[in-house]
Amino acid sequence: MHHLIAFNTTRNAPIATKVAKADTSASRGKGLLGRDSLAADEGLYITLSPTLSVVPCPTIHTFFMKFPIDVLFLDADLKVERVIEDMRPWRLSAWVPAARGVLELKGGVLKGAVKIGDAIEMRPS
Repeated sequence: MHHLIAFNTTRNAPIATKVAKADTSASRGKGLLGRDSLAADEGLYITLSPTLSVVPCPTIHTFFMKFPIDVLFLDADLKVERVIEDMRPWRLSAWVPAARGVLELKGGVLKGAVKIGDAIEMRPS
C-alpha cells in the first residue's frame, strides 16, 4: 500500500511517516473502524477526492473505535484549524467549519507538538 508522510513545515518535523489516504466514500466511511490500534508512525488522512461531491470533514466521531486518537483538522491549504489530543472512543468532535480534511493519529503521539496555524504537507513516501 502506498503511504504518505505528514510533515509539519512550520516546525520542520515529521508527524507520521505511514499515512494512508481515505478519499473515497467507502474508505472515508470505514476510517479506522475495525483497527485495534495505530502505530506511533501511522495515520489516516481523510480528505476529498476531486471526483466526489461529499461534505468536507467539519466533524468526526470515534463511535465503535477501540482506542483513542489525536486529531488534526486541516483547511483547504492544509493549515491546522483545530487539534484534539487523546480523543477517546465514543466521542463526537466539535464542529470545525473551515476543515476540509482530517489527520487521525495514534492517541498521545502529538504531545503539543502541533499547534493551530501550523502548515502541514502530505508528501509521497
